[in-house]
Order: sequence, then C-alpha cells, then structure tokens
Amino acid sequence: QVKLKESGGDSVQTGGSLRLSCVASEHTYDRYFMAWFRQAPGKEREGVAVIDSLGHIAYADSVRGRFTISQDNAQNTLYLQMSGLKPEDTGMYYCAAEEETVAVVSYILTRPDDFSYWGQGTQVTVYS
Repeated sequence: QVKLKESGGDSVQTGGSLRLSCVASEHTYDRYFMAWFRQAPGKEREGVAVIDSLGHIAYADSVRGRFTISQDNAQNTLYLQMSGLKPEDTGMYYCAAEEETVAVVSYILTRPDDFSYWGQGTQVTVYS
C-alpha cells in the first residue's frame, strides 16, 4: 500500500509560482507512473502531468510550458513546479501513483480511474 502526502499548496496572485511536493511512503519511481491531477469545484478531476520510470513526461495542454514535473528518487519525492499561474489553475491538486503498464504517459494522464494510490490533496488558489 503506497501512501502519498502532498504539500505546498497556497493562495497566490495571477502570474505567481508555487512548487508542490509529494512524498511517497516507499520507493515508487522505478516502476510506477507518478502523476499530478487537479480538481476544481464542480468539475471533473483532470490530469496535469505524469512521469514514468524512464523519465517520459506528459502534460495537459493547459499547463504545458508553465508547469514542470520532476522527481527526486533518493527522497521518494515528486514535484510540480508551477509558474505563470492563472485563476483557472485553482483547484485541489492530488498526487497519484500506479504501477506501470505498456500504456504511454500521454494516455495514462487521461485515465485518473486507473490510478490506485492517491494523496489527500493540497489546495491551490490563484486570485486576480
């Protein structure tokens, strides 16, 4: 049972930056998809970014060029560096993990229901 814990959420002004962190309870980064999802009030959960054990990365179109996903294997920590934040980036951000399959990262990012392990979320609010 992988346990995930996010941190780093905050309220920031439009154009600001934040870095989210997700610490895993065990070493996951050599065989898991690790991803960030977000959910705004009244909306479905959507994929933000995902990375696999080989370093393949996919981003949602809405964040590409502004967000960067990375991981520190030694610290069992996944990061999401967010810059150029917009009010539409507001939401609860979740870290998720799933054992890797043959699926490509761009596909798995669209499949939140395929992820077995989730953190409790961290709130990001962007105000204008």
